[in-house]
Amino acid sequence: MKKLILKDVSRYVEQNIGIFHQKRIQSLDGLKLSQVLKRKNPYLFKAKYVLTAEQIVKSLVDAHISSNEETVFGDWLEGLAVFINEKVYSGRKSGITGIDLEFDSDGVRNIVTIKSGPNWGNSSQIAKMVADFKTAKKTLRTSNSRLNVVAVNGCCYGRDNKPDKGDYFKYCGQRFWEYISGDSELFTEIVEPLGFQAKEKNDGFVQSYSQMINKFTKEFANLFCNDSGAIEWDELVRFNSAVADSKKMK
Repeated sequence: MKKLILKDVSRYVEQNIGIFHQKRIQSLDGLKLSQVLKRKNPYLFKAKYVLTAEQIVKSLVDAHISSNEETVFGDWLEGLAVFINEKVYSGRKSGITGIDLEFDSDGVRNIVTIKSGPNWGNSSQIAKMVADFKTAKKTLRTSNSRLNVVAVNGCCYGRDNKPDKGDYFKYCGQRFWEYISGDSELFTEIVEPLGFQAKEKNDGFVQSYSQMINKFTKEFANLFCNDSGAIEWDELVRFNSAVADSKKMK
């Protein structure tokens, strides 16, 4: 085990955080109004007395952004975790299906599946993870039957006060970052580097976001508003839910 040098972490973040911001913008550049309209409940907008095209469009785009950012940033944090563990324990990105990180410590082979937060999956997804852990253990013990393998579900934020799940351990937030680094305060120490050029990077995103809102609002109004500007709810519901595809938009 080596001591983690925080300057190495800061340097990694500065060199790689731009990837996260680029993917945020790319997710907007490839977005289509038809995609987001089909994902949202049109009856909900009517029930909430939504009256303008911009309100609907903003709600749709914001929901897409929230979901996409969680996934993209979760993937980015996974890369950071692997980098940090490599510096301390010579860990590595695992080649075993379903395993994100593999490293040795105190005579134990650690296999880790990394998730963004603690509430990441339903029962079937968790069962799949447990199955992956069991398969990974069998694979690793093929060449060394006495190998002590510990399976961990690591979560980058949040908490779980009962980490022992029987088949695996679940380490969240502070526990997870300490587990992969040996530094009990790393979970707070990585906050500052993550803000590197955040304002400058976000300015480009805000510009793309604003243009997307304007573009979709105009498109929505042309398709689903009548000449007086009122939303034609029957047309919107037909586009979203009718058996046959709407002629208005493919």
